[in-house]
Amino acid sequence: MKDLSKYFSLVAATLVLLLWADVACGNTLRVCTSCHYTSLKQAIAKAKPGDTVLIEGGIYQEHGIEINKPLTILGRNKPVIDGNYKGQIFTISSDNVTVEGLTLKNITTSYTRDDAAIRVVERGNIRILNNSILNTYFGIYLQNADNCVIKGNVVTGRDVAGMNESALGNAIHLWYCNNAVISNNKVRGHRDGIYLEFVKDSEVKDNLSQHNLRYGLHFMFSDRNVYTHNIFRQNGAGVAVMYTRDIRMEHNTFEGNWGAASYGLLLKEISNSVIQNNTFRSNTTGIYMEGSNRLNIHRNDFDQNGWAIRLLSSCSDDVFRLNNFTGNSFDVSTNGNSTLNRFENNYWDKYGGYDLNKDELGDVPYRPVSLYAMLVERVPPSVMFMRSFMVDLLDSIEKVLPSFIPEDLVDDQPLMRKISHDNNRKLTKVIR
Repeated sequence: MKDLSKYFSLVAATLVLLLWADVACGNTLRVCTSCHYTSLKQAIAKAKPGDTVLIEGGIYQEHGIEINKPLTILGRNKPVIDGNYKGQIFTISSDNVTVEGLTLKNITTSYTRDDAAIRVVERGNIRILNNSILNTYFGIYLQNADNCVIKGNVVTGRDVAGMNESALGNAIHLWYCNNAVISNNKVRGHRDGIYLEFVKDSEVKDNLSQHNLRYGLHFMFSDRNVYTHNIFRQNGAGVAVMYTRDIRMEHNTFEGNWGAASYGLLLKEISNSVIQNNTFRSNTTGIYMEGSNRLNIHRNDFDQNGWAIRLLSSCSDDVFRLNNFTGNSFDVSTNGNSTLNRFENNYWDKYGGYDLNKDELGDVPYRPVSLYAMLVERVPPSVMFMRSFMVDLLDSIEKVLPSFIPEDLVDDQPLMRKISHDNNRKLTKVIR
């Protein structure tokens, strides 16, 4: 009896494998002007789960295409799907769908529907790979979708000069999604390059986000995410992280985010996060911090920014360590007279101290906040007096006899020479 049971189990497993193999292999349905199928809708309607719809080169005037079964939609020889500003192009309402190798373009601005070139609705295991998405309102829009991959896409919107935020959608938009991977994409010309709201346990890496009106990357209420090796260039702000915790921000470049209210990295009400090995170059403000607590900010380069760090008095228990500060107009500014944060063993190019025992640590403390920085924080128009003789004189007197700048905001042992974060591991190891 036992052997008979094993036999039936083996037969059942074999049948399941055969059925799965049939789905996994699938058939290929070609779409072209001289093929049996001349439109995507025709081919998708006839396809069975597991099939591949292969779209040959050409221009297809289609929109409102629903993918409601597991399929691979594959472009060959650069086919173009033109939505003609009539609505969404793809709506994916099935698990296990891949869309790869297409050019999708011309999505109309739609304030009530938020039309996108590709929208995924409450499904999982979706792969959106190597597509060009041009002239869009929203480019790729995922809602309640888990375990999705968005990789290698180019998403280009409009020239944002003179436009307001409500007239633009986001290039890549995720809402209530978990375990997403967003990598190697190039996005520009939208409100936000990449927007994550209520997104958990996801990774954003190796992307280029530039020339977006608001943020290059934007987190809202999105915990336990990681973003690494991205470039955020010439956006309203490079990255904004708000109302979020447990974020790792590593090996990113924030540069050229320049304007009256621009930041490399904007932090508001975040906690328990790590910011390390990043480069902040030529931003109006490198990092703006408000209500941010228990952050570990170390081994970053702050170079040629207006303000390297603006640290509001609502922040506490943040540690700045082993960072380089070079060529910034202001290294640190704050709006209060006390600080609950620590600065340890950073390199400051404005430091004028000495090192008698040759241990590569300054023998006198460095106070990175100047009297003039505090004045500008309270009276912004006073920035017009920058580099005047009187400002230099006031700052020199304040550093010798501090009375206005926060007494506790001090680096007791600043480094005497700049750290090469790639090569100077020996010095870092000694100090650590």
